[in-house]
Amino acid sequence: MESTPKRATIYLDPMLHKALKLKSVETLKSVSALVNQAVRESLAEDAADIAAYEERINEPVISFSEMVKRLQQDGRI
Repeated sequence: MESTPKRATIYLDPMLHKALKLKSVETLKSVSALVNQAVRESLAEDAADIAAYEERINEPVISFSEMVKRLQQDGRI
């Protein structure tokens, strides 16, 4: 689904901006392309986290102290 790019103003830490510009030159990609790629990857990671959470939502929840007791009983700690 191709659409018209939207303009946005972002404020970057000066050192991050410098690093981004250097990466842009070295990779022959625009700063916008690099930022879009980073945002896509971040959102994809969020989607994976949400999917993993939803897969495990019905698993029983145990407390930390219960987990430590189980580890001791199993001889793992």
